[in-house]
Amino acid sequence: MLKMEKVMSNSSAAFELEHEQLSEPSPTPLPRKAGGWRSIKYIIGNESFEKLASMSLISNLTVYLLTNYNLSGIFVVNVVQIWNGSSNIASIIGAFISDTYLGRFRTLLCGSIASLLGILTMTLTAGIHQLRPSTCKDTLHCQLPQGWQLGVLFSGLGLLSVGAGGIRPCNIAFGADQFDTNTEKGRVQLESFFNWWYFTFTIALVIALTGVVYIQTNISWILGFAIPTMCLAFSITIFLLGRHTYLCKKPQGSIFSDMTKVITAACRKRKLQVSEVTFYDPAPTLNNSPELENNKRLAHTDRFKFLDKAAIIADPSELDNHGMARNAWRLCSLQQVEQFKCLLGILPVWVTGICCFIVMDQQNTFGVLQVVQTNRSIGSHFKVPPGWMNLISMISLSFWIYIYECIYIPLSKRITKKAKRLTLSERIKIGILLSILCMLVAAVVERKRRDSALRHGTLISPLSFVMLLPQFALSGLSEAFAAVSIMEFFTLQMPESMRTVAGAVFFLSLSIANYIGSLIVNVVHKATSHRGKTPWLGGHDLNKNRLDYYYYIIVALGAFNFVYFNFFASHYLTNNKSTETTENSTAREASQPNDEEKVLNIK
Repeated sequence: MLKMEKVMSNSSAAFELEHEQLSEPSPTPLPRKAGGWRSIKYIIGNESFEKLASMSLISNLTVYLLTNYNLSGIFVVNVVQIWNGSSNIASIIGAFISDTYLGRFRTLLCGSIASLLGILTMTLTAGIHQLRPSTCKDTLHCQLPQGWQLGVLFSGLGLLSVGAGGIRPCNIAFGADQFDTNTEKGRVQLESFFNWWYFTFTIALVIALTGVVYIQTNISWILGFAIPTMCLAFSITIFLLGRHTYLCKKPQGSIFSDMTKVITAACRKRKLQVSEVTFYDPAPTLNNSPELENNKRLAHTDRFKFLDKAAIIADPSELDNHGMARNAWRLCSLQQVEQFKCLLGILPVWVTGICCFIVMDQQNTFGVLQVVQTNRSIGSHFKVPPGWMNLISMISLSFWIYIYECIYIPLSKRITKKAKRLTLSERIKIGILLSILCMLVAAVVERKRRDSALRHGTLISPLSFVMLLPQFALSGLSEAFAAVSIMEFFTLQMPESMRTVAGAVFFLSLSIANYIGSLIVNVVHKATSHRGKTPWLGGHDLNKNRLDYYYYIIVALGAFNFVYFNFFASHYLTNNKSTETTENSTAREASQPNDEEKVLNIK
């Protein structure tokens, strides 16, 4: 999920940019001396070094905690999952602060500084031996970290979460702000910027997961952390050097505030009857409707009728002389209510996403712990760093996307004269099945790894790490099918003005999956360790646990998710499309009956 989280953070930022482009009038042309490629060279430079720094730490954190803090496997999993969940929650908060108060430039700068302090703290824990327990030479008698040592570690991780909250929702959107998309030239430049951004993202990711991870694992953790620290400091320097060239848009407010107002107003008017009432549905203006430019409005629906009460005009005094609401916390527009209904309508599929992410997350924690206790030697002088295994998931994800877009679709178009794409429902079902298969393979391989280690009486199993490649590849494929499709569903179900919410909802599902995953681990540990029995999870040695049994529990969760999606949530993929109306919708539908097909062919 590492690459997916980064890509989704920037996808949500791109949708937020689209929302701003619709909501912000541009009566005057953008200044020639600000923005454009003059600014982009600084922004791409900043992004490249920031991603190199962050991914260098994220991809190898499990190994660092296991080898340098003498923590048990279950404690490491809890720390990593809770930290990932907190970083995703912080991204939602960061998006709100950026939209409402600070703007993207200040939010990015504050996030970068927080990340620098966090990674500097992590570097100090690697360089100053007093900040961590002594190196463990005997797994039976490892010195555990003291409370204050864990406090220093957690403060560093906390600062990194704060930094992620400022950087993730703003980075690509701030770069896109530098172009005037009201012109053809600006739109072409924006497309080119996206291409360059993803190019530098991939390069930084490869460097982080190969070179830096190798240095951390095989040479020195101090040097391995010092490199991303210097990269992040250099990133901030580049960012500030270009500060006079940036176009900085003012905060426009967050749609999350509107949702809170709808809930508050509906609760205040809970005793009112919905039938035969007048709803507050003002005509859109440049100031209050991001959909004016396309003349689109959400049609009134009958679902979640309780929320309609927020738009009921209970008393004429609720309106001012211009027919506008006097108190936005007591009277909301019908458009605000319908936007909130769109969000509630995606919840069934959202639950499916949470279950998918719980299964996918296993390879980032327990999968890496498995690699640590396998034979990682290639030849007599080289050992594969455990962090490199995440590359397998990313390669398999990228491989499938290439096969699907460049071979499957053109081939189907050549045969059937029509581009035949897998539906969202089909892709999500395949993704869930692949995640179940991934856990089954992981369980079988873990049993073989454990049995081999016990037969030879060694901590490290003679079983080659190559045997673990299939489960990491399947994890990447399940992500390519399910995670990408779920994000696409969130985006398609939201009106244009709410597409930034799609990214926030996706982040929230990742965060909840991390927290629930941590809860499951602790419940399994406690349930299997009573009466002096050896727990399935916990300790420093997987050979003494039954990780394969735990994997079967995750298989059961995946099977339940498949049944839930197949018989319940999948119906919302077709029955929950947001209804947008325009003044000329009837004429357009008559003249363009295949609009949906055209959209599918473009995707």
